[in-house]
Amino acid sequence: MSGLSWEIVLGLMGGGLVLLMGLGVPVAFAFLAINLAGAWFILGGEAGLKLLALNATEAVGSFALVPIPLFILMGELLLHTGLATRAIAAIEKLIVGVPGRLSLVAVTSGAVFASLSGSTIANTAVLGRVLLPDMLRMGYHPVLSIGPVLAVGGIAMLIPPSALAVLFGSLAGISISGLLMGGILPGLMLAALYFAFIIVASRLRPGLAPPDPVERLPFRTRVKPFLIYVLPLMGIVVVVVGSILAGIATPTESAALGSIATLVAAAAYRSLDWAALRAALLGTAKTSALILIIISGSITFSQILSFSGASRQLIGIVTEIGLEPLVLVAAMLLLALLLGTLMDQVSIMLITLPFFMPLVNQAGIDPIWFGVMMLVALEIGLITPPFGLLLYIMQSVAPKGVGMRDIVVGMAPYLGLELVGLVLLFAFPAIALWLPGLLR
Repeated sequence: MSGLSWEIVLGLMGGGLVLLMGLGVPVAFAFLAINLAGAWFILGGEAGLKLLALNATEAVGSFALVPIPLFILMGELLLHTGLATRAIAAIEKLIVGVPGRLSLVAVTSGAVFASLSGSTIANTAVLGRVLLPDMLRMGYHPVLSIGPVLAVGGIAMLIPPSALAVLFGSLAGISISGLLMGGILPGLMLAALYFAFIIVASRLRPGLAPPDPVERLPFRTRVKPFLIYVLPLMGIVVVVVGSILAGIATPTESAALGSIATLVAAAAYRSLDWAALRAALLGTAKTSALILIIISGSITFSQILSFSGASRQLIGIVTEIGLEPLVLVAAMLLLALLLGTLMDQVSIMLITLPFFMPLVNQAGIDPIWFGVMMLVALEIGLITPPFGLLLYIMQSVAPKGVGMRDIVVGMAPYLGLELVGLVLLFAFPAIALWLPGLLR
């Protein structure tokens, strides 16, 4: 079977992978099954299996992957110690007297928590549990209640510390520090778009967000919780991002510093006990183990395709077509957006990057610019029906009576705003490249 053409190898491996995932097989096990078959029949029987085991060991032993469990640990600690909930409550007290107040609180809190947790799921779940019940009880329309929580939840994929950005950089062979820095301004830009939309929508259609009966306390009283529960936590962001920008720490070292800073913060607030620490460590171990298994499977999958000649032939075909680099980038982003309607973000990365990155390098496209745009495209997939992950996270944490139709209606305008953000990134690469340029 090793004599099969690259087209047949590509069809069998790609088709088998899609079939297994379509049958509900977890991504990690789908890749394992395909890799075992490919290693046996294409790499050469027992020798191929030995090579697969060697590659898997080398893949998960990479020092570049260390930030993933450390960034996940930061988010788990904030979640289980209750620091995230306190920060959201403090921001809610600070923002008063504006149309769509709780919607703006959701966007602000989501951006802050994204800079601390790096987890889209945690971001959406915390905001949904804390803010959504009050918004729905007050009569907020789904566009200004469910929508902001969903939209800002995905920003954690862009703003450091982002475990998925580290995973993407590792799989794509892109500078992880450059990718982390490149996601900051796009993430803030998207948050600003949501903020502006909420203000305009609240003024044009006041019925979307009824007047807020919250008592207007003196400014000093309102700002005190912010100074106590939010501002000190920003020190964690300074530690992570500042150490990278200053050139005094690698992404791995900054992740370690961030984890230590989070532990110190939790202890200082007297929120760190054995139960919270145990829950955070267990959550980190489960998530990290799954990600590392997926990474080892993806790298082996790429090597089998390369050995069969499929990757080289595809590059040759695209090169012969003579697509302009910008057209090529647009086509790859469109494919990522389409796949976002069908599968999760890790699966999309594993399937596309073995083909996309050789084309990006061949065409001379800036890999960090492309990587940030891909992250935005993957973020859009998080809220795209029918399989957007955050749609189902929202359904699981929303109060009773909130159906999927309400969630989709609330999400729709923000999906358009994220597409606008992607177009702006495509038109103005400096949005993604300015901060990484400071590292050079």
